[in-house]
Amino acid sequence: MSGLQRQALGISILASFVAFLDGSVVNVALPAIIRHLGGGLAIQQWIVDAYLLTLGSLILLAGSLSDIFGRKRILMAGLLGFGTASILCSIAPTHNFLIIARGLQGIGGALLVPSSLAIIISNFSGKEQGKAIGTWTAWTGISFLIGPLFGGYIVDAFSWRLIFAINIIPIAVCIWLLARLKVSNNTSKLKLDLTGALLCSLGLFGTVFAFIEQPNYGWLSLAILSPLITGILLLIIFVVYESKVPNPMLPPSLFSVRNFSAGNISTVAIYGGLSVATFSVVIFLQEVGGYSAFYAGFSLLPITIIMFILSPQFGKLAGKYGPRLFMTAGPALAGVGFLLMTMVKTHVDYPTELLPGILSFGLGLSMTVAPLTSAVLADVDKSHSGIASAVNNAISRIAGLIAIAVIGVIVGSKINIVGFKHEIIFTAVLLFIGGISSAIGIRNTTRLKAANPGT
Repeated sequence: MSGLQRQALGISILASFVAFLDGSVVNVALPAIIRHLGGGLAIQQWIVDAYLLTLGSLILLAGSLSDIFGRKRILMAGLLGFGTASILCSIAPTHNFLIIARGLQGIGGALLVPSSLAIIISNFSGKEQGKAIGTWTAWTGISFLIGPLFGGYIVDAFSWRLIFAINIIPIAVCIWLLARLKVSNNTSKLKLDLTGALLCSLGLFGTVFAFIEQPNYGWLSLAILSPLITGILLLIIFVVYESKVPNPMLPPSLFSVRNFSAGNISTVAIYGGLSVATFSVVIFLQEVGGYSAFYAGFSLLPITIIMFILSPQFGKLAGKYGPRLFMTAGPALAGVGFLLMTMVKTHVDYPTELLPGILSFGLGLSMTVAPLTSAVLADVDKSHSGIASAVNNAISRIAGLIAIAVIGVIVGSKINIVGFKHEIIFTAVLLFIGGISSAIGIRNTTRLKAANPGT
């Protein structure tokens, strides 16, 4: 690995680390935020989903921006925007102000993720690319999982506000490093698809609003039916519009690449399950099990350790043998882990009731994430790496967004022992679906190319 490659990889990891960390660090702080600012489960869902809503709906547009204006420029803009929004979150006087500030954070995060991954794709190739993506995935995955532990300590020792304010430190470091990165700002002549972005954003907002608020109004209320029907119609119009417009935000041609298409189908199920898992476990342990914020976050630490050690290795193995086996067995093992958690009781005994399932989940996740990212992006033309990575990240965030919104349908207005077990089963089913879809749809293109070098 050259010096330039190490520098590019380090910047990509740090930039994405901040965005993914903030997507999960807030979960463990939700009970403290609600105690301070007021609200119930619906407000907790909105604090999480406001971030995912803008991130998921705008990340496609951000991918286009990355390809049009250059990855370095868009990454810098994302860092500045994310930092500003983090400050607003830290001083929020009401939960409504915090929800709006979280939405602004999501806009900054939308600029960070595709640009950082596109920098890796444009600077690495072949097996080195697979290993680099595995390293990136390990660190970003760790940020997603270490968030509850890190956030729990800060909430217990200081204040929930600091989990947002502290973002300024890694952002400042990343800006300093990025300013010194000597890479070309590759651009293209594509035009921005603002209409597509608007249709996607409004469609997602209507759908998510209906799922989150339905426990308060009921499915037959116009306050729920109107945004739900409107949201679904707008999303259908978005898909049709993208197939007709000359420069779409979601290029249909990308889905002609088999592994890109199949991998994104798996992404929906796998990341939907992951989002429900991290949201539910830390809240259940605090509100039902009586754990402190720190110990609730500490419960997920084994997953972080396993991913840190094994994710790069599975990324390397997937580059050598192909991703299909890992993307099939990994989600299945993770799903079994969640089924093991159904033995949990109100007075939680972590070592016997949760830890075995968490270990199985961590191993399965380590087998899955790096091969999944590599499979989705490996066969895509490098000139479209920004939008391709944006599509995959958008799909993963939107999957999490909708999965968390559906929690209210599964558990009602409050998480209890029965509702938590329903969430566990829901998570396991999503993970099993992800493994089955990978087994059916993914091809080991690495092997195919080795056998047919002319293809």
